[in-house]
Amino acid sequence: MNLQLKGRLALVSGSTAGIGQAIAQALAAEGARVIVNGRSQAAVDAAVAQIEAADGGEVIGFAGDLSTAAAADALVARHPDIEILVNNLGIFEPKPFEEIPDADWTRFFDVNVLSGVRLARLVLPAMRRADWGRIIFISSESAIQIPAEMIHYGMTKTAQLAVSRGLAEAVAGTGITVNSVLPGPTRSRGVGDFVEALAKADGKSFEAYEREFFEKVRPTSLIRRFETPQEIASLVAYIASPLSSGTTGAALRVDGGCTKSAF
Repeated sequence: MNLQLKGRLALVSGSTAGIGQAIAQALAAEGARVIVNGRSQAAVDAAVAQIEAADGGEVIGFAGDLSTAAAADALVARHPDIEILVNNLGIFEPKPFEEIPDADWTRFFDVNVLSGVRLARLVLPAMRRADWGRIIFISSESAIQIPAEMIHYGMTKTAQLAVSRGLAEAVAGTGITVNSVLPGPTRSRGVGDFVEALAKADGKSFEAYEREFFEKVRPTSLIRRFETPQEIASLVAYIASPLSSGTTGAALRVDGGCTKSAF
């Protein structure tokens, strides 16, 4: 299927690995011009080279911490005509509720929520002038099923749903769509490393730990395995395309059936 993305300028925040890199690669494969972002120049350069080698598309690197206003301002000043914004930047950390200090709540909100709010605010004027744009928040099934082991993370994912729906209402009647995508447990680099460490500590293989995880921690999963970043990226690429013009204000689940609801 031709997603009609050739020549469109897309920014994927936090895209040097995992879900973000998979999204950037999927968009590049469809002919979009993709801005790859990470905090270090070395990580950005490596991701750009990898995506270019795989797809040969136009990939642009931007090194900077997009949880800060200065980096966001600098990026949009350099690329003022961003047409597709994928807010993927995010952090997670399991921690008992009693041990989460105020500083962690603020840090998680700044990185996971405010970074996307700020970028959307910066790119929206150009989208309004063009009467076309796509803004996508990478949320999580944790937005609906708040994980007891990282409540502060779940809070930020729920907040993204509120921002996404509200922004979709704010651009109603235009050619701009705003949606959230809700992945389930995914074997991204961070999660993969974390699970590998837990499995090793318990003297288990990754596969054995994965089976146990979906039996005890995410028993509602219907696929009963970690998703791949590419499975998330496929949905995001479609939502970023002109073909998805009838989909806006939605929370779209690609969670392997983890969220136990028909609605």
